[in-house]
Amino acid sequence: MAITAKQVNELRQKTGAGMMDCKKALVEADGNMEDAIDILRKKGQKVAAKRGDNETKEGLVIAKTTDDNKTGVLLALSCETDFVAKNDDFRSFVDGLVDVALNNTPATVEELKGLKYDDKLTIEEKITEQIGVIGEKLDLSSYFVVNAESVVAYNHPGNQIASVVGLNKEGGVEVGREVAMQIAAMAPIAVDKNDVAQDVIDREIEVGKELAIQEGKPADMAEKIAMGRLNKFFKEVTLLNQAFIKDNKLTVDQHLKNSDPDLTVTTFKRVQLK
Repeated sequence: MAITAKQVNELRQKTGAGMMDCKKALVEADGNMEDAIDILRKKGQKVAAKRGDNETKEGLVIAKTTDDNKTGVLLALSCETDFVAKNDDFRSFVDGLVDVALNNTPATVEELKGLKYDDKLTIEEKITEQIGVIGEKLDLSSYFVVNAESVVAYNHPGNQIASVVGLNKEGGVEVGREVAMQIAAMAPIAVDKNDVAQDVIDREIEVGKELAIQEGKPADMAEKIAMGRLNKFFKEVTLLNQAFIKDNKLTVDQHLKNSDPDLTVTTFKRVQLK
């Protein structure tokens, strides 16, 4: 049967696929819109299988909070090329994924993939469909949800880095944004030194001892020197003990206390694509 431009445009609007791909799918489906959508989705599965070993080093990471600032999500969708990452349609797709995540706040990536993206497809199925449309491997590489009395999100220009920080009190959006920017810039591994995993601490102590011995320090002093280096390590990698990037005479904790003596960070998440 003859395929009209109206049918092609309708399929394109529903799937985001190119005009020629839409026309070919409609011809193959004998004009049936639902069958044509399935054909394009299967094409995505074939592309995904072919490109399964390809690296996805590009993409977008986006953080967003609910209107009441009680919940935030952080999501990264990776692709193969910068060309795709900078495409407006790709950005719109990632924004859509973030909105679904924010409206449902699933706990894990797998739960998120199982949610409905629209009336017909789950997020996992929609990503597969988009693989066929774009012709590149896509990977929902990171997803986090943060709940707190006050949650602030920060998206660094270019959307390669984003962070979400949870505070223990309502308000504090301005100082929260400053702390979220600190997290994006300085990549802390924990809120405070008590939150650093014990295996990380043990490794730092052993490295500190070994360095002290290599520097010719007496063995009986190596542990003391290692503990001193451990304290320096805490100042570098724990958020509250880091020097505040806007005033390095203050720690982040001191900056928070200057804003509100009872204000502190309860949790944070950070994602960087490259």
